[in-house]
Amino acid sequence: MTENNKRLMQGNEACVEGAIAAGMRFFAGYPITPSTEIAEISAAKLPRIGGKFIQMEDEIASISAIIGASLTGVKAMTATSGPGFSLKQEGIGYAIMAEVPCVIVNVQRGGPSTGLPTSPAQGDIMQARWGTHGEHSIIALYPSTVKEIFDTTIRAFNLSEKYRTPVILLMDEVIAHMREAVDLPDISEIKIYNRKKPSVGPEEYKPYKVLKGNIVPEMANIGEGYRYHVTGLIHDESGAPTNDNRIAEELVLRLVNKIENNLDDIVYYEKYELDDAEEAIVAFGATARSAKSAIDTLRAKGRRIGMFRPITIWPSPKKQLTELAKKVKRIMVVEMNMGQYLLEVERIAGKYTEVLGYGRVNGELVTPKEIVRFVEEG
Repeated sequence: MTENNKRLMQGNEACVEGAIAAGMRFFAGYPITPSTEIAEISAAKLPRIGGKFIQMEDEIASISAIIGASLTGVKAMTATSGPGFSLKQEGIGYAIMAEVPCVIVNVQRGGPSTGLPTSPAQGDIMQARWGTHGEHSIIALYPSTVKEIFDTTIRAFNLSEKYRTPVILLMDEVIAHMREAVDLPDISEIKIYNRKKPSVGPEEYKPYKVLKGNIVPEMANIGEGYRYHVTGLIHDESGAPTNDNRIAEELVLRLVNKIENNLDDIVYYEKYELDDAEEAIVAFGATARSAKSAIDTLRAKGRRIGMFRPITIWPSPKKQLTELAKKVKRIMVVEMNMGQYLLEVERIAGKYTEVLGYGRVNGELVTPKEIVRFVEEG
């Protein structure tokens, strides 16, 4: 990338460009519509910069490969769609427990099962949050434009490295395949976060020891003289499995709190026309683009309405949604599913204001006209 690098770029291409800019040097994946271009472009670009691409035999092997690569110090990513995302859930849980940074891209399509491979959907919202088992927190980001895919992919890697956790990047099929003009920044302007290396030697190092003032442990790269045990079991500071109930509770609470106690750093969002709004739409991804157009139409008719767009879809922007709910007469959640994020908005905002939902599951985009009609008739 060079200065003033303006390009007509596909969403999936922007994802790869952002990943490489963030330092990705390993990609493992298995082709699946509508994410396949991410693998194809990674296969073409990574070898040119000293990186590695490998097509695995399936999605389970793919996430296992990026976990292994990350443990050696390489920033790693995989990409998939609905059915493949389901197969990755055990690996995502392992990465959460073992605190292994990695990025998982899910370009959503209609479901259940193999569903509508070439049609847009937003049906994996709850799977991103609760797909893997056990008590945990997760970071999931959701861009709405091609340029934002580039920026958000970088942000996904930075958050993953900072908090030693897998980060999920959710996209709509239509944004992934859309082409828009993108002004890429100069590489020197991009802020990159790298995991914290050990401050002690191999003899003293404990991979899950919490240092004062930071509940995210330092991370050594395997292969650089540091040897330690990595497991999906409850483990002590050394990584050794344990059945100690006190250690189990402390570990799980720390895994949750390292995310939930840092919402001001992690939560990212957009407000549109909310300063004087009496009503609000909550939308994300491609649906937010339709919502913006609908809001412009409704405001031209004298309606005081705006939009709150969560870019960090998980963890929930609880503070912002609560503030919004206390200000407006009602919140309308518009999404390409049957109300998955509606449930979360109701949980947070329902005690303060009316919350309504509008969704669809036929593989078609929600249009601005539909949203206008829903607002006016709702």
